[in-house]
Formats: sequence, structure tokens, C-alpha cells
Amino acid sequence: MLLRPGTRPRTFAVAALLGLLAVFFLPVGQADASAPLRQHAAARGKFIGTALATGPLSNETQYRNIAATEFNQITAENVMKWDSIQPNQGQFNFSGADTIVNFATQNNQQVHGHTLVWHNQTPGWVQGLNATAMRQAMQTHISQVVGRYADNPAVVSWDVVNEVFDDNGNMRSSFWYNTLGLSFIADAFRAARAADPNARLCINDYNVEGINSKSTAMYNLVQSLRQQNVPVDCVGFQSHLAIQYGFPTSFQQNLERFAALGVQVRITEVDIRMQTPRNSSKDATQATYYRDVVRACMAVSACAGVTIWGFTDRHSWVPDTFPGEGAALIYDENYQQKPAYTAVHDALAEGGGTDDTTPPTTPGTPAASNVTATSATLTWTASTDSGGSGLAGYNVYREQGTTDPQLGQSSTNSINLTGLSPSTQYQVYVRARDGAGNLSTPSAAVTFTTSEGGGPTGPCTAAGTVQTQWNNGYVIQPVTVTNSGSSAINGWTVTFTLPAGHSITGSWNAALTTSGQTVTARNVSYNGNLGPNGSTSFGFQVSRPNGNTQTVSGYTCASP
Repeated sequence: MLLRPGTRPRTFAVAALLGLLAVFFLPVGQADASAPLRQHAAARGKFIGTALATGPLSNETQYRNIAATEFNQITAENVMKWDSIQPNQGQFNFSGADTIVNFATQNNQQVHGHTLVWHNQTPGWVQGLNATAMRQAMQTHISQVVGRYADNPAVVSWDVVNEVFDDNGNMRSSFWYNTLGLSFIADAFRAARAADPNARLCINDYNVEGINSKSTAMYNLVQSLRQQNVPVDCVGFQSHLAIQYGFPTSFQQNLERFAALGVQVRITEVDIRMQTPRNSSKDATQATYYRDVVRACMAVSACAGVTIWGFTDRHSWVPDTFPGEGAALIYDENYQQKPAYTAVHDALAEGGGTDDTTPPTTPGTPAASNVTATSATLTWTASTDSGGSGLAGYNVYREQGTTDPQLGQSSTNSINLTGLSPSTQYQVYVRARDGAGNLSTPSAAVTFTTSEGGGPTGPCTAAGTVQTQWNNGYVIQPVTVTNSGSSAINGWTVTFTLPAGHSITGSWNAALTTSGQTVTARNVSYNGNLGPNGSTSFGFQVSRPNGNTQTVSGYTCASP
């Protein structure tokens, strides 16, 4: 049976299913270089989607044609939200939702339903109910909405709950949470599963793209729900980004840690705004961000695809929400393709029709220089990549028995290693990595010995706080690093020891390496310079055996 990416069999005639899907998802060996986005995405086994509004879908031919030609997945921007479908209790209006579903059916596209339970765009009559009535209203709404499309092959997934965390990673103080407590999330997922046993059920949020306190809160929630057999099938990363705030460099790593929980991941609402007016430099930066978002998804097998929140600047929510900002999409207001379109197209086309499992060539043997008691500089001959996904950078490892710890990563053919131990011999080698996550064979190793320690040149202190913990894990946030000296420091290294059986599962705002039970945390590019009494912070997540209540302690800090 032919299925779209991420779908599961449904209970309808096989002939009807094949008639609908044959054009959409026949295996594509190689997409033509000028093919639409959807053809390149299908060649990679992914979807490329967009959010659609019913107004321009009905009234603008260019809007309709681009939506049909370029995308193989669509999300209703507004007409599947509660206030559109059930504005008054018991009165359901599916006209807008049906328009979206019918358009998708006509154009061999899949539909992602958005959204069932959200604190916004929910009618006042729901918000004023008592707990018993609110829970019943939620279950009835989900049953009616999801159930309407349960046998429709186009509707394959739903955002069951949306934006349950505040910006700090705490549970949002919404009318849902304040009235029903945390249980409303599990109840919503179970109601959706009952209404459609075959739909993929997702939880969705913003500012969870990189590894940070909010994404870690989401990770902990999803892990907990799945341990309770709550049917959370996928996690959505909205990805409303802005070029002036920097790109979340741990995006791919974050997708991978969620995928390790056994869920599908997907980019659900990407747009990348800028401070207007546009210029060529801003367009280039925006294009790079779009490319990197798509590449992150392409490199993670559990990532189903990428949905752009609209496609033309003519119809974008951004200017009304962020005054002075806009131009966030891949087509301009006149339906002309922007550099961002080309970036998405090329990122999807990378490896399409080529062997995307081919690793980069082996790096040259590294050479060590500027060796001190706690640092060393390595350089090596660069690798090349012919697999189609592009050379992404290098991983640097220390030879140390059966498990070689990673000392650092670099996007160029050199690295400054810090946080090394004085009077210690190191054997270090390099592996190149590409955009699909393939690693080269290891380079030959270089051996060097650090000099005797002379103590830190700029003193610093570190102190960690347990933010949250559960049976088999905990989060340390923040670990506050403070310059306790009278002069500025340029770089810091914090070390601590993990209790036996504990292991790091994620970190943010620092680069962590582990040797045995000793963890070394080094500053990243944006938080290493601290003036006298200045401070910064980082955080990390740890797994531990069930029933073990120990946590990390005993932090030491040095400034190389």
C-alpha cells in the first residue's frame, strides 16, 4: 500500500487510496533540478508544506497555483481552530476546514490539522466553564472534529495541544491548566486517539528549536506522557525565527534527542522575519536560516518534513504581530521567488537522486601547536564531500579505550581545545561530518602533552541549581559562572563529576565533553568574555537509574 510520509493505514478501499496517492508518493529516484519543492521533498521521503488561508485560496489564482504546485502538505492557518469550527457550544461549522481538505484532496496533498486545544482562539464560552463541563466540552470538540475526518485519507495528523509552556519553560497559566491541571494534556491526546486510531498526534510549541530550558521542559513532558502510555506520536517545532536574534545552532541535535524518545519530529510553522525594509544582505541571511532549518530536518530520519507558515509576504501574520518586521516568507508580496525560496529548493535537492549516505573524505592528520597546561590548537587538511548534503564540519575526539570522548566540534579545519588537564598526554583525531550526519573515517592521531599547570589566570566560580527532577533524570539550570577576579577573563571551563550511573542527555549555552564520570563544560562563542563580577549561565540534563536520588555537585571553574 502506498502511503504519504508519516501516515499509517486507514480503513478504506485500497483502490481508492491508490487512486488518490499514486501521483503523490511514487518513489522518485531523482528530481529534475528545476522541479517544484514538493518533488524534491518526495525524493527525500519528506514533505514540504505551507499554511493556507481560505480567503486568498478562493480569490487569488497565483496563490492557489503556487500552493498546489510547490507543496505536498498543507496546514489550515486558522479555519481548523476552535473559534472557527465551534464558536458557540454545540454549533459546528466545518465550511472552512472542508475547503482546505478538499483542496488537498484535489492536489494529492496531506493535511495536518491545527489545532484542537490551545489557549488562544478559543471562544469565551469554553473559558468560563467549570472543570467538569470544560473537560466534557474538550472531549466533545475533539471527538467531533477529529472524527469528521477520521476516514479521510488526506487528513493524516493533528496538533492536539499547542503551546502549553510559557517562555521560561513553566506550564502556561492558561484557563486549561488553571481549571483542569496538567491532566488536560493526556485527556486531549486520549480523546484524539479514540476519535481516530490511525492519525498521528502531535504536541507543538515555539522557541523549542534549540536545546534550552523550554525545549528541555517539553522533552521531559513528552517522555513522561509516553511513559504513561499517552499516545503522543510526534513533536512539532514551530520555528518562528528572526535574523537579528541568531540561529539556534543546536537545532539538529535537539531534533535528534526528541527522536530518541521514539517520536516523529517535524518543523511546523517556520518563517524567518527581518527588520524592514528588505535589502540584499538581509535576504542572504534569511536564505541561510531557511537552508539550515531544512537541512536540520533532512539530516534526521525521524523528521517528517518542514511546513512554512504561509509562503508569500502578501499574506503573513508577522507585520501585524511584530511592528517594523516582516518579509518573513519565501515569496515576496508580488509572488516572486526570493533567495529564501532558492535556499529551500536547494536544501531539499541536496542528495536528491544521489547517494546521501556517502561520507566525507578522511581529514588530514592534525598538527598540534600553542600547547599550554589547559589548551592546544589543532589544524588539519580539509575534507571534501560528494554525497550531496555538503560538508558540515568536524568532530574532534580523544583516543581513550573503548569509548573515545568528543573534545569539540568545528566548522573549519582548525580548533582551539580548552579545558585540558595539565601534564597529560593526549592522542587526538578528527572525523568530518556532512549535512546528512554521515561521519568520515578517523584521521590519523596526533599526540601531544600539556605543560604543568600554573593555576588559572583569571579566577572564576561556578554554582549549579537543580531546576527539576523525576525518577530517572533531572535538569541543572542554571549553572552560574562568575568572574571572581579583578580583570576580565576570555573563556572559562567548568568541571564536575557525575554520580555513578548518571549520563548527560542534553545541554545548552556550553559545550560539554565527558571522560568517564568527569564532565568538562566550556564556554561557547557568545558567553566566554566576562568582566570583573560578570556572570553567565548554562544548563544540562542528566539521566540516572530509577530510584537514584543523587544529583551533580562539586563544580570547579578555571579560566585558561
